[in-house]
This record gives sequence, structure tokens and C-alpha cells, in this order.
Amino acid sequence: MAIVAGQFAAFTVNAILNATLGHVEGLWRIMFAICALPAIALFVGMLRMPESPRWLIDKGRLYEALVILKTIRSEERALAEFAQVERVAEEEKEAGNDKLGFGEVLANRWLRRILFVGIGVSVTQQLTGINTIMYYGPRVLEQSGFTESRALAAATLFGLAAVVGGVIALRNMDRLDRRTTFFIGLFLTTTCHCLVGLSGILIPDESPAKPYVVAILVTLFVLSMQSFLNIAVWVWLAEIFPLSIRGLAIGISVFFGWTVNGVLALFVPTLLGALGTNTFFLFAVIGVIMLGFLWHEVPETRGRSLEALEEELTSGEIYQSLPRRLPFAGFLWDRK
Repeated sequence: MAIVAGQFAAFTVNAILNATLGHVEGLWRIMFAICALPAIALFVGMLRMPESPRWLIDKGRLYEALVILKTIRSEERALAEFAQVERVAEEEKEAGNDKLGFGEVLANRWLRRILFVGIGVSVTQQLTGINTIMYYGPRVLEQSGFTESRALAAATLFGLAAVVGGVIALRNMDRLDRRTTFFIGLFLTTTCHCLVGLSGILIPDESPAKPYVVAILVTLFVLSMQSFLNIAVWVWLAEIFPLSIRGLAIGISVFFGWTVNGVLALFVPTLLGALGTNTFFLFAVIGVIMLGFLWHEVPETRGRSLEALEEELTSGEIYQSLPRRLPFAGFLWDRK
């Protein structure tokens, strides 16, 4: 929620700056400078922030941890939380002896499989193009017929839709299965991609309605993505991996996701310049492929304890409830 709220604030500030200082040369530099202000405030605030009690307990600095807990809790609650954190820290230290390395993960067919599936889910999140829309949404609107100032003003709708979608996602997280959430989200985003592409073809460039139609469709795309797919991906990644590989596997999955995001950020402006709104058809094709991947390869995690998930994953039992796998998938994880 903090991320999407920040994006909404950035869109709003940029629109205001363009409306009031649009005549200033190099206005984009002022926009970037203002974006640095929250980072500076965060840095200054961090200097006065106490250490995490959990970290202090891990380091054996128990007295300091208890003092910090007493500053934010009543003494009774602080003592209870201190005992709980200390107990969990000891349990995790014991479990830490069983943590697996990358080579050991690749050597186990079931762990290898869930690692590749986790990478696929993280990459799917980025291949919807959500971050490129947040980066280059105003450019899409300008190509559709808006002036620069109107494009920046209309882009605030993307930020607002992201915030509203985040609220909806949090409310639905315990009501819908993860797989159901994924399918609804990816189906809606793929549909929006197709509609944006079709609007670019079917609505004449000289039509005054064209930029408004594109703006509404892109806003619906952002709303769909944030309501069903974006937050669900992070929750699923946190649930699916066994404790012995959780940190490693989440790190690898997120690394590949953000790598794809970087590649898209680099090349999407070129695609928009060459293809315009037809670029969204490419995202739609990718969306259809990813729907097949999610259907065949992504296990459900909602309603299962982390311990049960770990047992089912390491034995391969969790995959028994999935439909028949994709033809190429066995090459990645069925090899001995």
C-alpha cells in the first residue's frame, strides 16, 4: 500500500507542477528533486530509529531489546513479547542448521520445480506490464491524443486506481484462493490489453474520444492488476517455499522478476514509439501464455499451514491436485 500510495502522490505532484510551472525549461529535474524529499526524510528518520528487538536478541543483546520493547509496549506485554521473540529466535537458529544451498535445491526435483514455478510467478507479475504503465503511462496517453498537461493529469487516475485496488486486494486476500485470484487478475489484465490495442485500431486518431477511452481502459487495467494479481503474488511467494529455502528462493524469484522489469523499462519506450498502442497486443499474447502456466503449474497455498505446505512440497504431493503439466515443464525439474 505504501508503494501505490507513493505512486499516486508522485502522479499528483507531477500534474500540479506541470499545471503551475509548465513553462519552466527542464521541469522534469524539479520533479525528480521533489521525489528525493521523502527519501531524505526517511534517511533522517532512520538515524533516530532504534534497532529491531528481534535483531538485538539474535545478537545476544537481550537487555537492549527489552528496553526498546518497553518503550512501545506496556511492561507486561513487553515481557511476553520478549519471551516469544526469544523462543522463536532459538527455534529458527536450530532450523537454520538445515538450510539448503542453491546446488542442493537444484539437486532435488521437487524443490527445483517449485523454485522455477516461483520464478515464473514473479516474472508473470512483471510481464503484465504494470510497472511500465506506471513509468510510461503519460506517454501512452499523449500518443492517443492528449496534450502533455492533460496526459499528466489523467495519469493520476492510474495512481488512484492502484490505491483502490490495493484496498480491494487486502479485503479479498482471506476470501479468495490464491489460484482464483491469479486467474481473475490475469484474465482481466489480458482483456484490458486487448481492448487498449483494439481502441488504437478502431477509433480514428482524429476522434476526440480516443484518448479518454484509452485512459479509462488503462485505468481499468491498473485497477484489475492491483485488485487481484499484484499483492497476491507477494503473499503466494511468502507462503509457498519451505523454510529451508525460503530466503534463497524468494530472493531468486524476485531477482528474476525485477530483471524482467528492467528489460521492459529499457525497451518498452522503443516499442511504444514503433507500435503505439499495438504494443498492448504483445502483452496480451504473453498474458494468454501465462494463464496456461498458472493453470498447470501453480499450487494453491490458501488454507494450508506452512508446515503442511512444506511436507507436501518436499514429497511432491502438492502437485497431485494440479492439472496435467505443460509439455516442456518436465525438462526443467524431472531430470535426475
